[in-house]
Amino acid sequence: MVVRQIQVMMYGKLVAFRVYKNIIKTDNGRTVLNRFVQKFYGQTVSSHGGKYRSHVRGLLEDVAHIKLVRSVIIVKESDLEKVLQFLEKYDAEVYTRDIILTPEDEKILNKENQ
Repeated sequence: MVVRQIQVMMYGKLVAFRVYKNIIKTDNGRTVLNRFVQKFYGQTVSSHGGKYRSHVRGLLEDVAHIKLVRSVIIVKESDLEKVLQFLEKYDAEVYTRDIILTPEDEKILNKENQ
């Protein structure tokens, strides 16, 4: 008897985006781009010459993702809408593509949910 193993492919979404530099405006000494980075990726910030430190949680800290290079991430299809809504707030130029995840990608995206 020959047993064939059927491999189920999991799909993901590749998201490439660009936040234009012309949206950078000073807002109480902070740039819009800096706030984007803090709110999207998360960032540890300090004040008073490093005396006080705090962490600003970003959207991607709560979304399973793989960062390929600057401004290119892979997310699960179920998380795409959250990411797109956030990027829309910053008038980002966004491109998305369906991709087939490698077994390694699947492990990373599923591990972050557990």
